[in-house]
Amino acid sequence: MKDPRLRTLAENLLQVSTSTKAGDIVLIRGGHESKPLMLELISLAHEIGAIPHAEIGDEDISRAIMKSAKDAYLDFVYDTQKARYEKADVIISIDATHNDYATSDVPDDIKTAFSRKLQPLSKIVLNKKWVVLMYPTAAKAQKAQMSTEAFYDYVIDVSTVDYRKMRRAMEPLKKRMENADKVEIKGPGTDLSFSIKDIPVVPCAGENNIPDGEVFTAPVKESVNGTITFNTPSPQRGRVYKNVSLTFEDGRITDASHEGDKAAIDAVLDTDEGARYVGEFAIGLNPRIEHPMGSILFDEKIKGSLHFTPGRAYDDAWNGNDSAVHWDLVLIQTEAYGGGEIYFDGELIRKDGMFVPEDLRPLNPEALDT
Repeated sequence: MKDPRLRTLAENLLQVSTSTKAGDIVLIRGGHESKPLMLELISLAHEIGAIPHAEIGDEDISRAIMKSAKDAYLDFVYDTQKARYEKADVIISIDATHNDYATSDVPDDIKTAFSRKLQPLSKIVLNKKWVVLMYPTAAKAQKAQMSTEAFYDYVIDVSTVDYRKMRRAMEPLKKRMENADKVEIKGPGTDLSFSIKDIPVVPCAGENNIPDGEVFTAPVKESVNGTITFNTPSPQRGRVYKNVSLTFEDGRITDASHEGDKAAIDAVLDTDEGARYVGEFAIGLNPRIEHPMGSILFDEKIKGSLHFTPGRAYDDAWNGNDSAVHWDLVLIQTEAYGGGEIYFDGELIRKDGMFVPEDLRPLNPEALDT
């Protein structure tokens, strides 16, 4: 029996997020378990008069190929993906992975080679009409410590927030960030400062991510100083990093630690020179996402959170930092997670996850989700 909510989600993806029109080539990429949504997208694309194409990926097959991948294979993957991305008008990517550790035994040098080789493709995708989302699988439900049925309902719920209302409420925050120079972040294990002066600010309310709910910019590249300690587990290259702490001097990460092998985190940050600088600073505010679940698509939108991102900056909030890495690390500042403050030019903007100035209070959960 079809879930009618999948039709609604498909309509949001094609009609709201990507504004798909007749004649558009729609590239739909997902895992096996996302087939019900992929079928809805294909059906609706046909109704619109668009041209859908679907690709179903498999982590185990990818792992088997990657373990002994040669340069010739990297060239083949790059060339074939580049051709598809360039031809497509709309790109919909559905995360339906079943194991965050699927490539944990692939050598780091091979994973680094893949990242470096394929990184230019992200620029092609970002110039298309694109959206990414996560499909609720049993494996992801287990990671979220929820039943499969409850998790399925949760994902659909948080993906259907009133994004038009959210977008309107974001405007005062956008203006404040555009006018701000110095940002200070304080909390347990965190005392960090940096400038965002003259860096563009981008509100995100359902255009490219589902679920959505963040306003992002980037620090002036060499302005970051101090230490930040993250309290959200973060999957990266087949490992999950916990309690990551980064120390900065003049924008560069000079020390990094986590609960585990220090060499592993250094390997990520030594991918290239840009990996030790930050490409994004964002404030998360989806009112229905409260706790981390190990998926960055959700975790970076947690209400009362922020994320700070070693690696490449986005073109629409460019600070000059380029890298094959873009690693969103999340700090939740609600009372339940230890609290914390954000200041713009000395003014308290958010305390313990709640916006303080009157013009920003419509972004607080009780106002945003009514």
